[in-house]
Amino acid sequence: MLSDLSVRRPIFAAVAAIILCVIGLAAFTALPIRELPNVDPPIVSISTNYRGASAEVIEERITQVIERQVSGVQGIDRVNSSSRDGVSRVNITFTLDTNLETAANDVRDAVSRVTAQLPDQADPPQIAKANADSSPIMILNMTSTTQTPIEMADYADRYLVERLSTIPGVAQVGLNGAPLYAMRIW
Repeated sequence: MLSDLSVRRPIFAAVAAIILCVIGLAAFTALPIRELPNVDPPIVSISTNYRGASAEVIEERITQVIERQVSGVQGIDRVNSSSRDGVSRVNITFTLDTNLETAANDVRDAVSRVTAQLPDQADPPQIAKANADSSPIMILNMTSTTQTPIEMADYADRYLVERLSTIPGVAQVGLNGAPLYAMRIW
C-alpha cells in the first residue's frame, strides 16, 4: 500500500519523508539530557532541629511524638527515623499508588497538630517531598592554617550559609561535620 503510493506519487512521498525528519529533529532537540530518569520517589521527610539537645532527648521529645502522629496517614509503606544530637529526621515512604501531593498535605496536617507538643526551643518541623533533583550537586570543604575548625565553622554558619542560600536555583545549604561554639552550664 505505502510502496504503491510512493511509486505513483514520488513528490508526495518525498515531502512526507522530509516532514517526518523535521518532526524527528524537533523532538530530538526538545529531549532533556539526564543521567537518571525523572522519577520522584514517594517519600516525605520531616526534619526538626533542636540545638544543644542530646540524641536521647531528641528521640523521646520530638521523633517519637512525630512518628506517633503521622502513623495514621493513609498509604504509608514504612517509616524510618533517626535522632542525632540536635536533629530529628523522620522519613515516610508511601506506596507507589499514593498521590504524593495529597500524602504530603496529610503529613503537614498531622505535624501541625503535634507542633504544640514539641519543645519550645526546637525549630518548627520542616516537611519536604523527596525529589530526584534534591541530591547535593556541590560539596565545599574549608581548610585553614590560621583558624581552628570551630572558628571556620562559625564563619561559615554566620556568613556563607546565608549568602549561598540566596543564590537563585539553590534549594538548600547545609553545614555538616562542623563543630560549633557551645556553652554548657552545669
